[in-house]
Amino acid sequence: MRKGVKNLTLDRDLQSIQEVRNLVAAAKEAAEQLANFPQEKLDRICEAVAAACMDHAEELAKLAVRETGFGRWEDKKLKNELGSRITWESIRDMRTVGVLRSDPERGLTEIGVPMGVVAALIPSTNPTSTVMYKSLISIKAGNAIVISPHPGAKNCITATYQIIREAAEGAGAPANTIGCVALTTAEATNALLRHRDVGIILATGGEAMVHAAYSSGNPALGVGPGNGPAFIERTADIPAAVGRIMDSKTFDNGTICASEQSIVTEACIAEAVAGELRRQGACFLSPEQSDKLSGLLLRANGTMNPAIVGRTARQIADMAGIQVPEETRLLVSRQDGKGVHKKNPYAREKLCPVLAFFVVEDWEQACELCVRILRNEGVGHTMTIHTQNRDVVDQFALKKPVSRILVNTPGALGGVGATTGLPPALTLGCGAVGGSATSDNITPMHLVNIRRVAWGLRELDDLRRIIPGEPGPARPEISQADIEAIARAVLARLRESK
Repeated sequence: MRKGVKNLTLDRDLQSIQEVRNLVAAAKEAAEQLANFPQEKLDRICEAVAAACMDHAEELAKLAVRETGFGRWEDKKLKNELGSRITWESIRDMRTVGVLRSDPERGLTEIGVPMGVVAALIPSTNPTSTVMYKSLISIKAGNAIVISPHPGAKNCITATYQIIREAAEGAGAPANTIGCVALTTAEATNALLRHRDVGIILATGGEAMVHAAYSSGNPALGVGPGNGPAFIERTADIPAAVGRIMDSKTFDNGTICASEQSIVTEACIAEAVAGELRRQGACFLSPEQSDKLSGLLLRANGTMNPAIVGRTARQIADMAGIQVPEETRLLVSRQDGKGVHKKNPYAREKLCPVLAFFVVEDWEQACELCVRILRNEGVGHTMTIHTQNRDVVDQFALKKPVSRILVNTPGALGGVGATTGLPPALTLGCGAVGGSATSDNITPMHLVNIRRVAWGLRELDDLRRIIPGEPGPARPEISQADIEAIARAVLARLRESK
């Protein structure tokens, strides 16, 4: 130590960077051991983790609400069950490592290979359930995982990590299979995203964080914002449709990004839909009230105000200085198509019980308006339709720039696979149109590489004998007879090799 320098300590940001380096190095060692585990051993670890998460589902849900102030613990408990038991049941029989498939006739074998270390960014809106889900799908795929908590939910995320780590290591997981950043700084997150030993990033969070993940130089799977419209078509069961939307938009106070952000309906049923919304607890705002609330929903920089996230309709009304009935569950603002732009918060994602209400003449206009809403924000994510007309569903499916079109189901619960046949997931890909590497609900199969063994089936001379004409750009197109001849030759060679 230099003369005169006493008690030298690193700044917090430097300490956090070193912590990340240590966590990734330890996770890499664990991943190398996990890569040799058979599927059955990985499954035993996952089963123990899922059981431990279920045992603490209520406790962790209450902790998350106390720390963040977002949502309802009863709904977060259900999210924890989705992230643990329901996720585990959906992936239990999935083969992810070793030989996955073999096709002797084509001479192909596919082998699942873990990616190594998963860097997992955890949001404050779904903190405990996302840790459970990402840990399960990572371990199922034979990977170690390093968790980066949102600073606003650090305590509940850390508590969930500790439960998962104890359960995993008790079931035979190597030490440091699950790691968690304790010093939550921007520098730590950046160091984790850019670490050369990270195999893949699972980014769930704000748009800036997801963009940082894709800009890190490491493979990444991220999700963009949601802004899903719900189209109520004239053949819909209106009470059921409104009930599903109310259930979805008030579930955990609207903190799931697949939840509906606006209702689009046809003029011929608009008053019936509005009446049903009122009957089920929605309050339609006057133009003056809509303007007052608008000033609360967005900050000056054009981003969503975090103060409204996960709050009840009554709490948001009080913050905006708006008088609403005691029984109000949802705030609704009437809008028109001219208001679909970035400066209008009602045409954007609102992670709280606030909805826009649009009226159009027919489903064709609804189709066009929904596209404009999605292009404004939330492209590639999710939308819902309530209808009995399958032709309308087909038309929307062909034209809507989303990865999930949900029919006659609550958007929040349908998108994550709780009320639909989609894979249960708390990371929902938005496809290329939404700036994402996949349009899928993320499963363990997104966290393995597929190694393919391909046996030779024919020689160059075989091709020359079978395919007529001289090699070169002027070669004629292969006829159906030529294709059948190639197939016969391939099958003959396979029989000879056996």
